[in-house]
Amino acid sequence: MATDEFSSSTTPSYDYYDYTNESGLPPCDETDWDLSYSLLPVFYMIVFVLGLSGNGVVIFTVWKAKPKRRSADTYIGNLALADLAFVVTLPLWATYTALGFHWPFGSALCKLSSYLVLLNMFASVFCLTCLSFDRYLAIVHSLSSAKLRSRSSILVSLAVIWLFSGLLALPSLILRDTRVEGNNTICDLDFSGVSSKENENFWIGGLSILTTVPGFLLPLLLMTIFYCFIGGKVTMHFQNLKKEEQKKKRLLKIIITLVVVFAICWLPFHILKTIHFLDLMGFLELSCSTQNIIVSLHPYATCLAYINSCLNPFLYAFFDLRFRSQCFFFFGFKKALQGHLSNTSSSLSAQTQKSEIHSLATKV
Repeated sequence: MATDEFSSSTTPSYDYYDYTNESGLPPCDETDWDLSYSLLPVFYMIVFVLGLSGNGVVIFTVWKAKPKRRSADTYIGNLALADLAFVVTLPLWATYTALGFHWPFGSALCKLSSYLVLLNMFASVFCLTCLSFDRYLAIVHSLSSAKLRSRSSILVSLAVIWLFSGLLALPSLILRDTRVEGNNTICDLDFSGVSSKENENFWIGGLSILTTVPGFLLPLLLMTIFYCFIGGKVTMHFQNLKKEEQKKKRLLKIIITLVVVFAICWLPFHILKTIHFLDLMGFLELSCSTQNIIVSLHPYATCLAYINSCLNPFLYAFFDLRFRSQCFFFFGFKKALQGHLSNTSSSLSAQTQKSEIHSLATKV
């Protein structure tokens, strides 16, 4: 789910840092930390295992709960789908890094894997934005938002999410390619078909803005606005929340947690990318040592962004009683679910507990 001028985010190949900056000074002689070649592949494979299993469970659970699925669950299921599409590419990037940035998988997989990384970034943040908007409508405009939160409206919004995500990620599919440098074949940006060498910096800057503004800043601004309105509404009625409003409040906490974790995971990546862009265009004059630090830190900021793809399922399981109950029920852990229910609601009668086991999986 990442991209840095559609170059470094998907892979630790930082050749775009080698361009001469706007001041006309020659580029610095940059090197990566040797530790990255062994440490990053381990990180990638851990994210792969956790992300594949966790997001698989989320997708299965949301799919099985179809009869009475919440609108938020639909977005959560698509968020998990976007994460899953990305994590399946991580073994390729782990191999690439372990081989000293040598890509043995060919041009097609270079393009496709890079495209899936970007597709995931855009689809994830757009799903989180729609989740926030859904909560805004449900809490602030609960009586007048039924049409906007209908199943048909949700399906239309999902179609728009995937369409725009696919379009915004297209530069990675078009511009990424393999090329031979020395003894290595690298997977990197290739502007030769669209730009002269002198104008490559402008392409890099444009792609940087394309990823950071619609892929991070604008969604984060919208989500902040939604939660400010929601916070005002919840504060007004905090002392007199009905049971249904309490459910909305619990779900709101889960979604806010998802958004905050997303922002924390992606913020270092976008900060480093923006600093590099400003230096590249001559707005900053960084020393070679500072540039080297940025280059060396970038793969770790990228890895932190990747970790977000495996954290979401564990956040659902930790914060959402309903999601845990669904998992227990759909995977056949009825005894565990009964124990879980008795611990959380010991006052329920035996008959109520029995009906609760069957209803939790579809409760709205």
